[in-house]
Amino acid sequence: MTKIHIIHENSEWTVHLTRRLEELGLPYEEWFLDQGLVDLASAPPEGVFYNRMSASSHTRGHRYAPELTGVVLSWLEHHGRKVFNGSRAIQLEVNKVYQYATLNQHGVQTPKTIAAVGKEQIVKAAEQFLGKPFITKHNRAGKGLGVRLFYSLEGLKDYVFGPEFEDSVDGITLIQEYIQAPEPFITRCEFIGGKFLYAVRVDTSEGFELCPADACQIGDLFCPAGEEAPQKPKFQIIEGFQDPIIQKYEAVLASNNIKIAGIEFIRNQAGEIFTYDINTNTNYNSDAEEAAGTYAMLELAKYLGKELEKVEEGSNAQAK
Repeated sequence: MTKIHIIHENSEWTVHLTRRLEELGLPYEEWFLDQGLVDLASAPPEGVFYNRMSASSHTRGHRYAPELTGVVLSWLEHHGRKVFNGSRAIQLEVNKVYQYATLNQHGVQTPKTIAAVGKEQIVKAAEQFLGKPFITKHNRAGKGLGVRLFYSLEGLKDYVFGPEFEDSVDGITLIQEYIQAPEPFITRCEFIGGKFLYAVRVDTSEGFELCPADACQIGDLFCPAGEEAPQKPKFQIIEGFQDPIIQKYEAVLASNNIKIAGIEFIRNQAGEIFTYDINTNTNYNSDAEEAAGTYAMLELAKYLGKELEKVEEGSNAQAK
């Protein structure tokens, strides 16, 4: 029996999709890849495969889940299976430097960024920002982990050489120019099937860790919402959002064979767009979707269902 196979390592982020698949009566199977083995000589099952492995897997005790996923995706692709968010997607998911390079290749502006390995090199990189505010972030993160804002070199040194320093899991720290927005929010554009679905305004007044998943809104220590709900919604879908950047984003996704993603940008005081993150394991906020009457997981389930039909039709045609 052909199925929709969901590759992941966090059930809290996947349950919303499986519920929609069940509503539509679509067969599925979860591949929880925190550990496992891959027999390269064997053939994978039939069906479609959707990769939603996360760069933040190590924060949940799944340090090598992305590496295992990379092996599995290569195996699936070698055998000609239909994979959504395949090998290139996992490469981008766990490496922001790769993200910026592919964005720049398509004419998408990103903040000035320097990659550094080693505490002394982090400080040396920050010296190139000439006294302007800058942020540090992990090259491999997710959920905005490791993002800190600094206004001085002295403040950075106190952090880097102090007890609170947290290195990226891959050892690469990014030092990046701080884009000052006229209002404290960023915009996240969601894509399904490689096409724009909607844009979300995300309030950043409480911090940089901006995971939109419902699990992150309740008791997740890595998200900044706190115990009390904010006065205004943290996530709001923007009605009728349009911008030429959408076409560039779609070109980026197409060139990397990515069908499902969220891409985040911020505008500076002059209104210029700076894009700083591609999320190939994208989540959606149920409160924002309820208010807008738009449901991305439902659209994703429908999309995967149609792709499963195509695979089944192809298999039936070959059998005749």
